[in-house]
Amino acid sequence: MTQYLTITSDFSDETIIKKSRFIASLKRITSEEEALAFIATTKKTHNKANHNCYAFMLGDQDQIQRASDDGEPSGTAGVPILEVLKRNQIHDVCVVVTRYFGGIKLGAGGLIRAYAGSAASGIDAVGLVERLVMQTVHLTIQYNQLDSLNYWLQQNAYPTPQIEYSDVVTLTLPIRLTETTSFSKAVTDLLGGNVTLTLGQEGYQEIPYTRA
Repeated sequence: MTQYLTITSDFSDETIIKKSRFIASLKRITSEEEALAFIATTKKTHNKANHNCYAFMLGDQDQIQRASDDGEPSGTAGVPILEVLKRNQIHDVCVVVTRYFGGIKLGAGGLIRAYAGSAASGIDAVGLVERLVMQTVHLTIQYNQLDSLNYWLQQNAYPTPQIEYSDVVTLTLPIRLTETTSFSKAVTDLLGGNVTLTLGQEGYQEIPYTRA
């Protein structure tokens, strides 16, 4: 994927619902093996809990999806957690919701709300980032072009470039991989072709994400 949403970091969040403790543990994952290892570690940490229910999604098309009710009535825990991940369009994340039973039964509807709500609360608390594949772009120009190029970059909300001065000026900044072609054309047109543009490394960068 050239861009996707995920959680800002690994995180744990606790909610009390009718005397039961629900602990949502969230982790970024890159493989099914990593997800299963995280689930096993969480179960070991909370080995006295009544349930450790989980869900995770992996892959550029979310082709790996797993969920477990871990002893809760079928469909009341794992799938609701998975639906929270889908609804938030979060990728490559594993969520384990641990329950310490407090003595009051919640019923099927109450369990669905509790597990989904615990997962959603954890996601809201940790926050999201958008991971984008960016490509480093180097622009070599003359000194008399610098002001107009800097102004154009600011007006079009591009990142502030790093600038090196020698007999020419070199600006370095990251551009979304999907925009490098249009960016190159726009800069070339702006400067009347008097620019040397070199494409550098590609890699993910993270930008804080807030839903509109």
